[in-house]
Amino acid sequence: MPATACEVKVLAHEALAEHIRLMTTSWPRRDKAPRAGQFFMLRCWPIDAAPLLSRPISLHSYDPLTGTVQFLYEIKGPGTRMLAALRPGDSLSLTGPSGNGFPVEHIRGRVALVGGGIGTAPLYELAKALAARGVKADLYCGFRDEPYGMERFLPLCGRVFVATDSGRAGFHGLVTELLRPEEYDMTLCCGPEPMMRATAALCREKGTACLVSLEKKMACGVGACLGCTCHTTGGGRSVCKDGPVFNAEEVFCE
Repeated sequence: MPATACEVKVLAHEALAEHIRLMTTSWPRRDKAPRAGQFFMLRCWPIDAAPLLSRPISLHSYDPLTGTVQFLYEIKGPGTRMLAALRPGDSLSLTGPSGNGFPVEHIRGRVALVGGGIGTAPLYELAKALAARGVKADLYCGFRDEPYGMERFLPLCGRVFVATDSGRAGFHGLVTELLRPEEYDMTLCCGPEPMMRATAALCREKGTACLVSLEKKMACGVGACLGCTCHTTGGGRSVCKDGPVFNAEEVFCE
């Protein structure tokens, strides 16, 4: 389904932690309902102004009843700083939904969700979608210091595990040290590449299926420019069009 560009309104915008924002906007296209794991290209500055590229941000939550979407994002550079300056009532452009998303309809059995930092953002809509199908996944989240957004997962997930690099909350160490892949039929992962590679390696060792959601710098967001190409066992593939969700064995094959 082709991505759609819409001018939308900011409905709410709040800080969850330092440099972390949760933005709620309208999404009037109910015929273009986004799925867990998909993303939008966000822009609130003129097309001929810097920065040149829109910002790809994953879907955090979609509510079809209210026609709203949420984005949980980290302020990293000029584009996200402009987004962070938006207030309720301000306008921005959303183009999407883009990407393949997680194959929720084919996921069953014992499931683990593994997220690292802002990589936890797409896992909330995924947990919602799985819970709606009767699958209460276990959640494993790792943060550098202060966890954020975990309370929303509690009614949707079975067990929730938190690890922090600083030891400020939960387990002091890497979240992958908590994961026991042999307890699950499938692991779904999003976060820093070293964490996803470690998760994929653990799953490979125990024979557990693993899907990962990749992050790459994107220009067009529709697979035309090939700027976000990643290497796979089947050759080069676009993260924005063929992904961002891939079988871990396809992208972390070495």
